Order: sequence, then structure tokens, then C-alpha cells
Amino acid sequence: MNCEELSFAEIGEEHLAEATDIYNYYVLNTTVSFHTKQLTIQEMRRNMLTDDPRFKSYAVMQDEEMQGYVLIARHKSKQAYDVTGEISVYLKPECTGKKFGRPALAFIERMAAEQGFHTLVATVCSENGPSRSFFESSGYEQSAYYREIGRKFGRWLDIVVYQKRVGA
Repeated sequence: MNCEELSFAEIGEEHLAEATDIYNYYVLNTTVSFHTKQLTIQEMRRNMLTDDPRFKSYAVMQDEEMQGYVLIARHKSKQAYDVTGEISVYLKPECTGKKFGRPALAFIERMAAEQGFHTLVATVCSENGPSRSFFESSGYEQSAYYREIGRKFGRWLDIVVYQKRVGA
């Protein structure tokens, strides 16, 4: 697989089942997601297909096949936060480590800048070393560390928040 062959398509109904499967893998098998129960397609629809054109989700495509997705979500619901987006990158498990993440992240950063976002934040479980390294090596700075903020698989989990300025 060659990451230069990646393209991005705005998530539509035709992508929801596969996006749900990708996400639910992480729900059931990892601490990447702090959900403890699988999401339904309807729940994913509410998360990914918003009425606000600034908060979008995109399928990561290669050879017309979905390899994962990236999204910009609302960071907080108060108006002063409207200049900040929370981003997520989810790839099929077999696509991790194949250099798909960097072009996906660069794409969502460009989309965010075009939509007028000033800052992007990414929230990562502290034990997720690969994601932490990924964001750090992509110019994100650690801005917060919350201890024992979640509980999954019978363990307390910490989160790390990273941020990067993408706009003026």
C-alpha cells in the first residue's frame, strides 16, 4: 500500500456502517476510545453527520476502499470555543503503522484551517504510545494531562490533551 494513493471523501450514509465497525473495534479491544459499549450506526450518524458545515468527517480512501476516517468535532458547546476543533483519526487496525495517519492528519488540518479554526486539540489515552508519538511528531504540544479520568477494562485511565495552532 502506498499512502500517496490516498483520497478523502466526506462521510455519507454509504460510509457509516464501515466507520461504525472501525470505531467499535477500538471500543471493544483497546483504550483508544473511552466508550465501553459498541455504538450503533444511528449513534455514529449523530456523531459524524452534523448540521454544522464546519464539523465534518471524512473517509480515508485507497483504491475506492475505506481505510479509516478523520473528523473535526466541536470541542465544547460554548461560543468562545468555536475557533477550536477536536480531531480524531481512526484507521482500520490492519492499516495502522502503514503511514496513512500523516496524510490523514495533514488533510484534516487543511480542512480545519480553511474553515477558520485557530486551534485543534486531540485527546489521547496516556497508555497509547503510538498515538502520543504520532501527535508529538506532527507538531502537537501536550497541553493537559488528566489522571484517572476514565475507567475501562477494570483499570483507571489517564488522558493527554495535545494542541496545535492551524489558523491565524
